[in-house]
Amino acid sequence: MIIKFKRYKGSVVGTSLIGEIDVSYKQLVKVFGKPDKGDGYKTEAEWRLKFEDGTIATIYDYKSSKTYDPEYGLPVEEIRDWHIGGFPEDKSKILRNVYVAILGKKGIIKKIFQEEKFLW
Repeated sequence: MIIKFKRYKGSVVGTSLIGEIDVSYKQLVKVFGKPDKGDGYKTEAEWRLKFEDGTIATIYDYKSSKTYDPEYGLPVEEIRDWHIGGFPEDKSKILRNVYVAILGKKGIIKKIFQEEKFLW
Protein backbone atom coordinates (compact mmCIF):
# COMPACT_ATOMS: atom_id res chain seq x y z
CA MET A 1 0.00 0.00 0.00
CA ILE A 2 1.41 3.36 -1.01
CA ILE A 3 0.12 6.62 0.40
CA LYS A 4 0.60 9.56 -1.94
CA PHE A 5 1.25 13.02 -0.58
CA LYS A 6 2.84 16.31 -1.47
CA ARG A 7 4.37 19.10 0.54
CA TYR A 8 1.76 21.65 1.53
CA LYS A 9 2.50 25.38 1.51
CA GLY A 10 -0.96 26.59 2.55
CA SER A 11 -2.14 27.70 5.97
CA VAL A 12 -2.31 25.19 8.80
CA VAL A 13 -4.12 27.58 11.13
CA GLY A 14 -6.71 25.62 13.09
CA THR A 15 -4.72 22.39 13.20
CA SER A 16 -3.76 20.94 16.54
CA LEU A 17 -2.01 17.97 18.11
CA ILE A 18 -3.77 14.71 17.26
CA GLY A 19 -1.02 12.17 17.89
CA GLU A 20 2.66 11.43 18.35
CA ILE A 21 5.14 9.08 16.75
CA ASP A 22 8.48 7.67 17.84
CA VAL A 23 10.62 7.76 14.71
CA SER A 24 14.05 9.10 13.81
CA TYR A 25 14.64 12.41 12.08
CA LYS A 26 16.57 10.47 9.43
CA GLN A 27 13.54 8.28 8.68
CA LEU A 28 11.25 11.30 8.43
CA VAL A 29 13.64 12.94 5.96
CA LYS A 30 13.81 9.70 3.98
CA VAL A 31 10.02 9.55 3.71
CA PHE A 32 8.99 13.23 3.52
CA GLY A 33 12.16 15.08 2.46
CA LYS A 34 13.95 17.81 4.39
CA PRO A 35 11.68 19.70 6.79
CA ASP A 36 10.72 23.33 6.69
CA LYS A 37 12.07 25.49 9.48
CA GLY A 38 9.89 25.63 12.58
CA ASP A 39 8.87 28.81 14.37
CA GLY A 40 12.36 29.27 15.83
CA TYR A 41 11.10 28.96 19.38
CA LYS A 42 9.00 25.90 20.23
CA THR A 43 9.68 24.03 17.00
CA GLU A 44 12.79 23.64 14.89
CA ALA A 45 11.56 21.35 12.12
CA GLU A 46 8.16 20.91 10.51
CA TRP A 47 6.70 18.96 7.63
CA ARG A 48 3.40 20.19 6.17
CA LEU A 49 1.76 17.50 4.07
CA LYS A 50 -1.34 17.10 1.96
CA PHE A 51 -2.37 13.51 1.30
CA GLU A 52 -4.22 12.27 -1.76
CA ASP A 53 -7.47 12.05 0.22
CA GLY A 54 -7.24 15.81 0.90
CA THR A 55 -6.24 15.58 4.55
CA ILE A 56 -3.58 17.95 5.82
CA ALA A 57 -1.01 16.92 8.41
CA THR A 58 1.91 18.52 10.16
CA ILE A 59 4.79 16.65 11.76
CA TYR A 60 6.95 18.69 14.11
CA ASP A 61 9.16 18.67 17.18
CA TYR A 62 7.66 20.51 20.12
CA LYS A 63 9.75 21.98 22.91
CA SER A 64 12.36 19.24 22.55
CA SER A 65 15.14 20.85 20.52
CA LYS A 66 18.07 23.07 21.43
CA THR A 67 16.17 25.94 19.83
CA TYR A 68 13.67 25.82 22.70
CA ASP A 69 15.99 24.63 25.48
CA PRO A 70 19.67 25.26 24.71
CA GLU A 71 20.82 23.46 27.86
CA TYR A 72 18.75 20.26 27.80
CA GLY A 73 17.23 20.18 24.33
CA LEU A 74 18.37 17.76 21.66
CA PRO A 75 19.88 18.47 18.26
CA VAL A 76 16.97 18.10 15.85
CA GLU A 77 18.71 15.11 14.22
CA GLU A 78 18.49 13.21 17.53
CA ILE A 79 14.80 13.85 18.26
CA ARG A 80 12.53 10.78 18.17
CA ASP A 81 9.35 12.16 19.74
CA TRP A 82 7.44 13.90 16.94
CA HIS A 83 4.03 15.49 17.13
CA ILE A 84 1.41 14.94 14.45
CA GLY A 85 -1.02 17.77 13.88
CA GLY A 86 -4.12 18.17 11.80
CA PHE A 87 -7.75 19.11 11.83
CA PRO A 88 -9.55 17.16 14.57
CA GLU A 89 -12.33 15.93 12.28
CA ASP A 90 -9.70 14.17 10.11
CA LYS A 91 -7.78 12.59 13.01
CA SER A 92 -8.11 8.92 12.10
CA LYS A 93 -7.36 9.50 8.40
CA ILE A 94 -4.32 11.65 9.17
CA LEU A 95 -2.83 9.20 11.66
CA ARG A 96 -3.40 6.34 9.22
CA ASN A 97 -1.80 8.26 6.36
CA VAL A 98 1.28 9.29 8.36
CA TYR A 99 1.85 5.83 9.85
CA VAL A 100 1.32 4.05 6.53
CA ALA A 101 3.63 6.45 4.67
CA ILE A 102 6.42 5.87 7.20
CA LEU A 103 5.92 2.13 7.61
CA GLY A 104 5.50 1.66 3.86
CA LYS A 105 8.83 3.33 3.20
CA LYS A 106 10.46 0.99 5.71
CA GLY A 107 8.91 -2.03 3.95
CA ILE A 108 7.00 -3.05 7.07
CA ILE A 109 3.58 -2.12 5.76
CA LYS A 110 3.47 -4.90 3.15
CA LYS A 111 3.52 -7.47 5.93
CA ILE A 112 0.78 -5.75 7.93
CA PHE A 113 -1.62 -4.71 5.19
CA GLN A 114 -2.38 -7.21 2.47
CA GLU A 115 -5.32 -5.20 1.17
CA GLU A 116 -6.83 -1.77 1.64
CA LYS A 117 -9.80 -3.11 3.63
CA PHE A 118 -7.89 -2.75 6.89
CA LEU A 119 -9.96 -0.58 9.24
CA TRP A 120 -8.45 1.74 11.81
